[in-house]
Amino acid sequence: MVAPFVPGIVGLGLMGQALAQRLLARGHRVIGHDIDDGKMQSLARAGGVAAASLQALLAEASHIVLCVFDADQALSVARALPRLAGAGDDAGRRVLLCTTTCDPARLAEIGRAVEQGGHRFIEMPVSGSSQQFARGTAVGLVACATDLQAAQKDFIGAVCAEHHYLGETLGDASKAKLAINLVLGINRAALAEGLAFAGAIGLDAERFFGVLRQSAAMSAVMDIKGPAMVTRRFEPPQSRVDQSRKDFSLIVRLGEQSGLGLPFARRYEQMMDDNLAHGEGHLDNAIVIRAIERFTA
Repeated sequence: MVAPFVPGIVGLGLMGQALAQRLLARGHRVIGHDIDDGKMQSLARAGGVAAASLQALLAEASHIVLCVFDADQALSVARALPRLAGAGDDAGRRVLLCTTTCDPARLAEIGRAVEQGGHRFIEMPVSGSSQQFARGTAVGLVACATDLQAAQKDFIGAVCAEHHYLGETLGDASKAKLAINLVLGINRAALAEGLAFAGAIGLDAERFFGVLRQSAAMSAVMDIKGPAMVTRRFEPPQSRVDQSRKDFSLIVRLGEQSGLGLPFARRYEQMMDDNLAHGEGHLDNAIVIRAIERFTA
């Protein structure tokens, strides 16, 4: 049975497309908007409704999911919501759920902008690749008012069946997501360096990868990123280099603010900067293996 809400997705990149596909497959009427006409056309071909403008989407969707790139874009959507006349204006009230990984302080600012207009706000960054999100196996990290979390459990579950409630403090879910991404990124870089090392000393990459997966070093990152590194196929991306670089700039800055230098995170930033310098920002972040291979002793 389809839940009684009309979802609108703002941002039809990797994550937005993945969510739209899954909701459409479950029978939801999905409205989407993106500044890229090609992505709008893809949504329409898939059976969704391409809203001609952000305002058109906000007028029709009861529940809005932000899958935009950064906090500035998320805040612009929050400020575009119509201000309600009063507490009794239930018909116009919208629920806005933000999946974008943001600076925790900016995330709280976005939440305030939504709620000052009379609407409700849920913070839910997603841990997982776009493929995992499309399959419904990604994990949502939720922060919002307790009553809202209870009232919107069907909506939250439709976006991410597996999710964890971290409390009422906006920004805490983003903090958890950034800490997770730090571990993921370092694991990804370690896998890439291990495969590069194996190749440099003469081991067959595919055969070694099979052994590696059965070793004590096994991690979920190997199944997600290992095949791309071994085959050198970085398109279509599951998670792009430029997105990961954005997240790590937040991680390093928050570390500095907390008195932590985060040496591994800084080194991984340098690797991604090398990818960007070589025009690889739009490719899957498994391409960090090339940055490692370009690094000489």
